Amino acid sequence: MIRALGLMSGTSLDGIDAAIVETDGEGAVRPGPSAFVPYKPEERLILSMALEAAKAWEPDAPMPEEIAEAERHFTLANAIAVRQLLADAGLKPADISVIGFHGQTVLHQPQRRRTVQIGLGDVLARLTGIDVINDFRSADVAAGGQGAPLVPLYHQALARSAGIAEPVAIINIGGVGNITFVGTDGALIAFDTGPGNALIDDWAHAHTGEPVDRDGALAAAGEVDIGALIRLMEHPFFDAPPPKSLDRFSFSPEAVSHLSAPDGAATLTAFTVEAIARGLAHVPGVPSRFIVCGGGRHNPVLMSMLSRRLQGGVLPAEDLGWRGDDIEAEAFAYLAVRALRGKPLSLPGTTGVPEPMPGGQLHRAGKVLG
Repeated sequence: MIRALGLMSGTSLDGIDAAIVETDGEGAVRPGPSAFVPYKPEERLILSMALEAAKAWEPDAPMPEEIAEAERHFTLANAIAVRQLLADAGLKPADISVIGFHGQTVLHQPQRRRTVQIGLGDVLARLTGIDVINDFRSADVAAGGQGAPLVPLYHQALARSAGIAEPVAIINIGGVGNITFVGTDGALIAFDTGPGNALIDDWAHAHTGEPVDRDGALAAAGEVDIGALIRLMEHPFFDAPPPKSLDRFSFSPEAVSHLSAPDGAATLTAFTVEAIARGLAHVPGVPSRFIVCGGGRHNPVLMSMLSRRLQGGVLPAEDLGWRGDDIEAEAFAYLAVRALRGKPLSLPGTTGVPEPMPGGQLHRAGKVLG
């Protein structure tokens, strides 16, 4: 068993999740202390500018300055998050064997064999005094995989540790939605389903100034525009078979631009739900239950729509004793241990990579190793 610390920053740009896990990188998992450090408004702005700059970043061009500046600020923010978690937990850097540093995705174009998660692993190792593994996705994408999702192996470990014997679907609703199907025969299939919270958050911010549709209040005041929802679901992504993954900006809210703020929020919320339901056509069995993690489970309107659309069996991660806000950070602690031991981080059934693929780059606290 190795004690590792995972850092995750999703496409919703809300902040940094940090979590400690003791694991063997296989089926043994013991979650430890965790923390959430919200982005300051200026940090969110810098990251948003980096995301915009990434849209025009051509493959052979140097990194735009907006992204380089965001990477510096982002790395420091993660170092502060590590220090805060260790202090709160009464731990020292020497108590942690490795940090799994996901970074912030600013560009994900697997069809062009490009994926970029900013975050200076060598700098984080020096600032924290702890070995760091980052760059989890590049090897998978370079080998022809989608590079996402990477959390399914951890989902499988959680299901095993919970003693779940029947087929189960684990749905993560972050900025982007994804699903992991864990079968009784060991089958593991995973893929992005469509938009998660990103479109809803952007719509709420544009119309209310709030970064999210808190408690689904805006959507609750509106009605779903069925015509707009049908147009949104005409995107070719939904009929494409897995493996498949998305960038935060893969979908446009243009179809709801004519709607009121409440109706637009209700329609975009229904869009996230319908995308998840459509994704079930690509799994090989009928899940006995749907376990929801990620920020979307805090939206009661979204969860109610999901329960009705999937006809029951939808429950938040906490009902199994899991920490729904921490699962992705825990996963990158788990994957860091797997990377240290040379074990695969992705599989043909999760990213479409031709064969089980190791990955990650190790940065020693004293020096950097490739």
